[in-house]
Amino acid sequence: MEISSRENTQFFSNNAILPVDRSSFKSESSASKEKQLCCGGIKIFLGALSFVYFAKALSGSYLKSTITQIERRFDIPSSLVGVIDGSFEIGNLLIIILVSYFGAKLHRPRIIGAGCLIMSAGTFLIAMPQFLMGRYRYERFPSTINSTISISPCLQDKSQTPLSALEKSQAKINAGCEKEAGSSMWIYVLLGNLLRGIGETPIQPLGITYIDDYAIEENAALYIGCVQTVAIIGPVFGFLLGSLCAKLYVDIGFVDLDSVTITHKDAQWVGAWWLGYLIAGVISVLAGIPFWFLPKHLPKPESRKDSSTSSEQSKFITEDNKEQHKSYQRQVKIAEMAKDFLPSLKNLFGNPVYILYLCASTIQFNSLIGMVTYKPKYIEQQYGQTSSKTNFVIGLINIPAVAFGIFSGGLIMKKFRINVLGAAKLSLGSSFFGYLLLLSLFAMGCENSDVAGLTVSYHGTKRTTDYEQALFSECNSGCSCSKNDWDPICGENGVTYISACLAGCQASNGSGKNTVFFNCSCVGTLESPSRSSSAVVGPCQKGNECPKMFLYFLVVSVITSYTLSVGGTPGYILLLRCIKPHLKSFALGIYTLAIRVLAGIPAPVYFGVAIDTTCLKWGSKRCGGRGACRLYDSSALRYVYLGLTLVLGTVSIFFSVAVLWAVRKRSSPQDETLSANRERGACGAKSRKDNFVNSDHLIQTTYWPEKETRL
Repeated sequence: MEISSRENTQFFSNNAILPVDRSSFKSESSASKEKQLCCGGIKIFLGALSFVYFAKALSGSYLKSTITQIERRFDIPSSLVGVIDGSFEIGNLLIIILVSYFGAKLHRPRIIGAGCLIMSAGTFLIAMPQFLMGRYRYERFPSTINSTISISPCLQDKSQTPLSALEKSQAKINAGCEKEAGSSMWIYVLLGNLLRGIGETPIQPLGITYIDDYAIEENAALYIGCVQTVAIIGPVFGFLLGSLCAKLYVDIGFVDLDSVTITHKDAQWVGAWWLGYLIAGVISVLAGIPFWFLPKHLPKPESRKDSSTSSEQSKFITEDNKEQHKSYQRQVKIAEMAKDFLPSLKNLFGNPVYILYLCASTIQFNSLIGMVTYKPKYIEQQYGQTSSKTNFVIGLINIPAVAFGIFSGGLIMKKFRINVLGAAKLSLGSSFFGYLLLLSLFAMGCENSDVAGLTVSYHGTKRTTDYEQALFSECNSGCSCSKNDWDPICGENGVTYISACLAGCQASNGSGKNTVFFNCSCVGTLESPSRSSSAVVGPCQKGNECPKMFLYFLVVSVITSYTLSVGGTPGYILLLRCIKPHLKSFALGIYTLAIRVLAGIPAPVYFGVAIDTTCLKWGSKRCGGRGACRLYDSSALRYVYLGLTLVLGTVSIFFSVAVLWAVRKRSSPQDETLSANRERGACGAKSRKDNFVNSDHLIQTTYWPEKETRL
């Protein structure tokens, strides 16, 4: 500490901006001018960084809100959507160590500005397929398209032709069309999200450390709190933007909307998912502009010049006797920084509390990232809600609960002056009660909708045979229907039929959304077999109890979000107090790297694979092959989605218990008393001198990587 203090004294005494003898020669006017310059520069950086946090949080949350739209637009399964979502983390993985370690010694503001441009380029690339591929085509019976010709859905005139022959003929006609433009356009979305991940990487480690280095000590916590508060607004606007775009038809501005025969409640509906990415890309460009005009260094605050802890960047500035008057412009020797890399890495991984907390966080983020990624899909399929309403609810209810939970965690830490052991207990208690509340969601599900041939038979009994065989019955035996079609209609008996043909409908009246089918032989078999009945376009609504269950789900979900978020700030403080101050940025980079690689990339993929196993009816691509899932088994989806989340959460709790044990073992009663009185913590096996963390590092109670995903 004495060496560090002496180096800092020499560092600032040689600055051309500051006089050598501050106590003797600096006038009050020059001190006031310097203070104004310092405060003005850091506040400009604070405003710019807050806007960048807003931009990256908005685009990231908007991607989550468009998961189901992308799945339907490109006719891909949930597992592939998970790969697309995980490509963001792959982008982070490519450069995060380089940025975290070497970026802190270079021109940090310009690196952040370059990251914003890359992030905006990736966002624009995601929207590009809309302008390269053809118009969206959905499955509809010809009579539902605006036409004056009435066609029989049953197609009895083709009843002499075997079904297999019809399908083979159609497959032969469409042979080779899989190679047409648009069949693999989802690759643009994947690459765009990859670029987003690369561009977002420097914002987190470099922005926070820049504020910590140049902010006045007593204002550091306030500034970082402002950044995180603005960042919370980003996901709110992201999901609200997703809600708005989900109501607009995908080809709005390209087709006549009066010719669209489906509504936003239909399983085939795709909203204007691309529009939000254009908006987010423009915001990212604007957010990056100020950083190109900010300086590499700011004047050190007067109150921190005599501090025993120097800035993180100043520890790596090379001494050069020939440039004593240009200390802020000294060149960094890459070889010397690289030489210190392995010892720094060994120091981090030799800390048992850091390693255990890293394991607990990684497993917990597997649980939370998977849950949040598919939460919109779960609400849509389990409770029969539209994409627009789902995104609106998440953005307006869940995310504010997360923000309030993070704020409450920091407030509790400050109010009760909780030491490092208390922080470990609070983090563990938050996770335990949060997952305990999540357990109650198993009882708040909806039963499967009555779909003839899938969830119920045509005679009203539960499905007992293979669905491909159960789709056909005596009531539609005279029709030439395809099992691959998905054009649901709702019979007046409250049962959904996969298509008008499979419902045995002989005639139709009207056009578009107002089409009504008559003489449907299968509709009348449940209650009055002797009478044929009518049906309307679109699936039937869920049962009467489902809206009530959805309200219960929202209440428990909000409480769970708040409870889990309370433990985020104490856990992060625990992480900070277990590492040396000069390794802060590097430790956060390794921490974020582990979350990206071991949670952010695999979690959406294996969650998607598990969810795909609950599909009852797969869509069929226009050129053949399996498309996106049209109908899920509600009960199976509930047990897979919630069960996987709880299993991972339970494992993370065991690691949190191990963290608490390690902290308790390495913290003596004297250390705990000093921590409570002076807000200091010690978590390593080394001396308290090595583990001392100054208050300017401890007051960062509001920063939490990837907190916007913990819903």
